[in-house]
Amino acid sequence: MTSHSLNKDRLKRYFDIYVPVTTCNLQCSYCYITQLHLASVKAKPLNYSISHIRQALSRNRLGGTCLLSLCGGGETLLAPYIVELTRELLEEGHYVMLVTNGLPTKRIKELTEDIPVELRKHLILKISFHFMELKSKGLLDKYFDNIHLIERSGISFTVELTPSDDQIPYIDEIKEVCLKNLGALCHITVAREESKPGVPILSALSREDYIKVWGQFDSQLFDFKMRIFGQPRKEFCYNGLWGGCINLETESISQCYGLSPTRIFDNLSAPIDFCPAGKCDKAHCYNGHSWIALGMIPELVTPTYLDLRDRVTADGRHWVGEEMRQFLSQKLADNNEQLTERAKRQIRIRNSFNNAFYSLKKSIYRLIHRWQ
Repeated sequence: MTSHSLNKDRLKRYFDIYVPVTTCNLQCSYCYITQLHLASVKAKPLNYSISHIRQALSRNRLGGTCLLSLCGGGETLLAPYIVELTRELLEEGHYVMLVTNGLPTKRIKELTEDIPVELRKHLILKISFHFMELKSKGLLDKYFDNIHLIERSGISFTVELTPSDDQIPYIDEIKEVCLKNLGALCHITVAREESKPGVPILSALSREDYIKVWGQFDSQLFDFKMRIFGQPRKEFCYNGLWGGCINLETESISQCYGLSPTRIFDNLSAPIDFCPAGKCDKAHCYNGHSWIALGMIPELVTPTYLDLRDRVTADGRHWVGEEMRQFLSQKLADNNEQLTERAKRQIRIRNSFNNAFYSLKKSIYRLIHRWQ
């Protein structure tokens, strides 16, 4: 790339954006939404227009070119506005990731046809591989046909399988299907049991056996997630300053999951208060393969996010296109100024008060809800 394009495509912030859809066209045993009984019949409508959302998330307001990950509680592509939203965010100059199970053919065709070729280079689909459901429903051919359509269109993609104990007898078949249709093995993620304290791995296997069984896919995504799983983060985290969580249902932003949200869609002229989370009290970084790999904790030496997503096929093709590879290989810590130790202490004090006040408000709300 030229120095001009390097400057233009400098990764400034990363945001995980929740799309309010919890309906799905599959029923996977390991689904978090099913575990928490949050599934719904259809996607909720947005209160603001797509153009308004684009203005709220403009490059100017967010401080530069961002990586935006759009993910629903169910199948993201079932949201009727998702293609328009994706196109607007790409036109704004951001790079966009879409989480999907790869089955909504109509939406996938719209992505490949309605989005200009140059913008497709800045889009990547994170495609879940729900093997058991696809196999039992006879949808494997449809699934891979859609991926081939995505690849031909110039949209980047990555394929990941959520490991579950019932898939272990089919591992050899899964490998064979992947090599035949994708040119490489799928990546492996880690399933969490959301309903239990500490959010442990969703498996009857010991940790050692779990790694032995699923490590045979040689997936850097899996290796890194297992490396950080169950490891509380004591370092200073810049999430909240260099990114955060945006919720299109509540129209708010928060430093990370479960922390105090701030509405950002009402007044587009108001600046966003980017404040780092600093200290984390979670059992481990649940989205660490994104937050940490992208550099939210500068002192940690990690693979790049590209390392965790790309595969190179036997004939030399990359799942991730060249421009997207260059963007995903960056670290946020290289593109942003780090805070002094004094500033970090002040942030921790501020966050302690804010989080305590937010917890009190939630407790009061729950009590009022019970009385009603």
